[in-house]
Amino acid sequence: MDLPPRGQRRHRPGNRNRQANPLSTTQTTQASGTHSTADTLPRRGRRGRGGSRGSSMHTPRMVPGGRQFGGRLTEATEESARPGASTLQADAPEFQPGQPVVPRHQLPRQRRPRASKSTAPDIATRTHEDIDNGHYECAICTEDVRRHSRVWSCRTCWTVFHLGCIKKWSAKEGSAAAHQQAQDGEPSPPRQWRCPGCNLPKDVLPKSFACWCEKEMDPKPLAGLPPFSCGQTCARQRLIPKKCPHPCPSTCHAGPCPPCTQMGPTQSCFCGKKSVTRRCVDTDYEQGWSCGDICADLMLCGEHTCPRPCHEGLCGACEVRVPARCYCGHSQKDILCCDRGEQMESSQSHLASDGSVSVEYWVGLFECTNVCGREFDCGKHYCEKLCHKQDAQSPHCPRSPDLVSHCPCGKTPLEEISNTVRQSCEDPIPNCLKACGKLLNCGHECRQLCHQGECLPCLQIVSITCRCGRTTSPSICHQGTEELPQCMRVCRVSLNCGRHECGERCCPGERKASERQSSRRKLRPLSSTPRNPDEAFEAEHICTRICDRPLKCGNPDHRCQELCHKSACGTCREAIFEEISCNCGHTVLQPPLPCGTKPPPCRFQCERPKMCGHPQVAHNCHQDEESCPKCPFLTTKLCLCHKNTLSNQPCWLIEVRCGETCGRRLRCGAHKCQKQCHRPGECAEPCRQPCGKELSVCGHPCLAPCHSPIPCKEDKPCQHKILVTCDCQRIKQEAKCNASRSSDGNLKKALKCDDECGRLERNRKLALALNIDPVTHQDDHVQYSGATMDMYQENSTWAATQEKEFRLFAADPAQKRLRFKPMPANHRAFLHSIAEDFGLDSESMDPEPHRHVAIFKTPRFVMAPMKTLAECARIRQVQRVTTSPPIITTLRPKPTNMSGDPFNAFLITNPRFALTVEEVNSLVKSTIPNAPFPLEVNFLPSEEVALRPPLMARVTMPERDMQVTLEALKPILSQAISAHTIGKLQLVRLDSSLNILRKEVDAGPGAGWSQVAAKGAPARKVEKNVALGTRGGFAVLSLSSTKKKVEKEKPVEVADDWEAAEMMEEERERVSGANSGVNSGNES
Repeated sequence: MDLPPRGQRRHRPGNRNRQANPLSTTQTTQASGTHSTADTLPRRGRRGRGGSRGSSMHTPRMVPGGRQFGGRLTEATEESARPGASTLQADAPEFQPGQPVVPRHQLPRQRRPRASKSTAPDIATRTHEDIDNGHYECAICTEDVRRHSRVWSCRTCWTVFHLGCIKKWSAKEGSAAAHQQAQDGEPSPPRQWRCPGCNLPKDVLPKSFACWCEKEMDPKPLAGLPPFSCGQTCARQRLIPKKCPHPCPSTCHAGPCPPCTQMGPTQSCFCGKKSVTRRCVDTDYEQGWSCGDICADLMLCGEHTCPRPCHEGLCGACEVRVPARCYCGHSQKDILCCDRGEQMESSQSHLASDGSVSVEYWVGLFECTNVCGREFDCGKHYCEKLCHKQDAQSPHCPRSPDLVSHCPCGKTPLEEISNTVRQSCEDPIPNCLKACGKLLNCGHECRQLCHQGECLPCLQIVSITCRCGRTTSPSICHQGTEELPQCMRVCRVSLNCGRHECGERCCPGERKASERQSSRRKLRPLSSTPRNPDEAFEAEHICTRICDRPLKCGNPDHRCQELCHKSACGTCREAIFEEISCNCGHTVLQPPLPCGTKPPPCRFQCERPKMCGHPQVAHNCHQDEESCPKCPFLTTKLCLCHKNTLSNQPCWLIEVRCGETCGRRLRCGAHKCQKQCHRPGECAEPCRQPCGKELSVCGHPCLAPCHSPIPCKEDKPCQHKILVTCDCQRIKQEAKCNASRSSDGNLKKALKCDDECGRLERNRKLALALNIDPVTHQDDHVQYSGATMDMYQENSTWAATQEKEFRLFAADPAQKRLRFKPMPANHRAFLHSIAEDFGLDSESMDPEPHRHVAIFKTPRFVMAPMKTLAECARIRQVQRVTTSPPIITTLRPKPTNMSGDPFNAFLITNPRFALTVEEVNSLVKSTIPNAPFPLEVNFLPSEEVALRPPLMARVTMPERDMQVTLEALKPILSQAISAHTIGKLQLVRLDSSLNILRKEVDAGPGAGWSQVAAKGAPARKVEKNVALGTRGGFAVLSLSSTKKKVEKEKPVEVADDWEAAEMMEEERERVSGANSGVNSGNES
């Protein structure tokens, strides 16, 4: 079976009508005598236009009459598409109406054999042939590089890549570092990236598609030209094997330019005696050439010629050795010609043994290292100078009396020092008593007295500053050579990298760094140019360490080799040549890849088995760093404390807790573990719970940490809170017990009764005399108007909030005005009404919809009412019950609450002094251990104790069932409370804030002050059955019922126009004031 060559694909016949019409197919086959054109194999590149996909999509349809109609104006056939085909041809078949057009036959297209991979010796030819034959693959994507591709070629290894592939490669993390923004806002220079073919760094990022010589952008493929060639002369400058001045004459090509075949220019040798012309590749344009003959140029000395072969540059110093004598005549030797000094003629006279004098002459060429040592004319002293020019006559002695006229310092003549005149050079030269004063090398004057010979070293004390300039110390003069000392101060300035400190002792750049940091803190104008953070650093504070931080690729051997820097390190420039696959191995990235490349995301399902054995949750393949989703299956697990087995627990949950208290006995033996469900052995050891043992001095439990089995020390004051009261127990003050072995603390402390205590004591005696029960007695006076109470009943929650605002305003003496937010007219009416009850002035302000109420304190305001609206509402309800038609019953019937809100709690009235929560809890648990729910103990501000069911019971149990349960528990609990003298128990209804809404005594018949007073009246003692609701004998203390009814029935009006209403009120007050004045005049 013959397979199509690479780059070609098989296609089905493009004309579907041939299969639908067998006659047409048969005719075509017979006419052609060969295979139909649909069996040919079109090239791969013809899929887009005219290929099988296009022909299958736009197949012409047959219409009645046998004509074809493809829905297009014209259709190019294969015959017309061939080169040289025309519209009218001589061999065209005869047209017959109603019959389909039979296409002319053509020879079958021969399959072109696919050429093998190129073996050309040069890179350019191999690249061109492999791209044309489909053998050249992109090293990144491994796809073929074709003539229609957009490519980029490396100028080092000449590898060709797809432009899109090399762009992604250079932009990927690990192959190219993005432009990092510097601190001053300017982008930092781009970092290098590595070519995947040669792995060498590149500076320029690939951006566009150009021909090989880069003269034309986006070149079009032309027949007869190499791939991606513009057809122009290459004209690139040759750099390999050497730089050449001749441009490449070849047509635009891939790879390096071929070696130059032209002749180079004529070049002379270095000495200029010979010249030669060579091929361009053999011509050394930069170094030149040497002929190899002796140079023979005259040297700089002017006497000798250069003995070196033909060379580049100057001949240099003359190294010919010549005989020479020094200036003083003591040394004579051969020296290099270039080492000769200035020629000086010297002469010296010699006295012969016969008394004759001869003079010796010579030319001195160098200075020896000997001392002259020539005898002066005195014959007693010798010259102490170094080698110098000589004269024929002996030099005059410098110590001769005719030359020395002053002391050695030169300040005083010898006549002023001594009367003795010097006769010869051997006589001593007297010294004066003045300072020498000669200028030393260090710049100071010699402070010695006038002396002969060299001055001693300078011993002057000077102040010298250390290198950093922060420490000054005294020192002996540096003798002209200044070397700054180093102090022990360590420089703590941060280097430019921001990671290291200077750490040098006596750093000379520390002062500059301080000035730089202070200048940075100064404010700069907005128009000023941003400062570069690195350019102002001192040279001493430039970090020269290697960064050596690990790169982002994750390879521990790849570290940043740049100098230590502030910003993030660049990406790794290495490449890896191994496959990178996902965890399951279905998705693989082929090398080469940038170092640090992460495994590719995989679209296949994760195949990791679960440790629990359950099926894996459907999710995509991932790496080991990411964990699989938690197992969602529900299982049965044992809790940590191994007490309970919990079902429906998620499989992924390892620690299952039942929530029960541990309860294991601790090692102390006195307490149990209070931690919730935990592992065995993790109890709270050592025990840190409060001791809890009863103290012998006060009876309170010990609050110290557990110290069992050691008894309580009781040496520290007890910190329990107690109530210190007066004798009548009205005044109560909370204080710490403070009892200990050495002191009773506040146990026996009592407060002093005040006037209010005396008043209450008198009232108690009066009630005792009148046979009034203080427990059941209640003040039934309602301190609010009927309109206020009616509006409160309509919206009690909102009204209670406004009442709270009024009471806070009334309690603050510094606040004189209260403004409410805008609200409807009915709400403003309530505020006006309750303000009148409080004794405050109210006023409505602003038009609708911004109309609001403002409250003011005036002299008529005294204090807020003692009773709240809720208390008055309960009193009013009791009053309504008592005014209902009388019902004949016993004096104390069983309370019923089926008509009102059910009771939901117990209330202990008149609780015992110093009653604690622990006492009430222990009594309740021991009395009703089998109760359906526990009771929460709460102390109210009125010092009464509330016992109510927990929140869960209040939410789940209906209120009526709750009341029935409480009524069943009341007899047993009331009997136990009375037996322990804790107080009296009754049913109440509480809200969520522990406010008492109704009490059991409120529901009884004839409740209130009138009923209590009636009990003490003599007439009531005779009657056995009393009708409910009958008024007591103290009803005269209240206002008349007629006046109350008038006040209650008086409607409360809220004026819409408050200004007009205010004017009318003022007018009414003036009229009433005038009438009162007239009446008073008439009475008088």
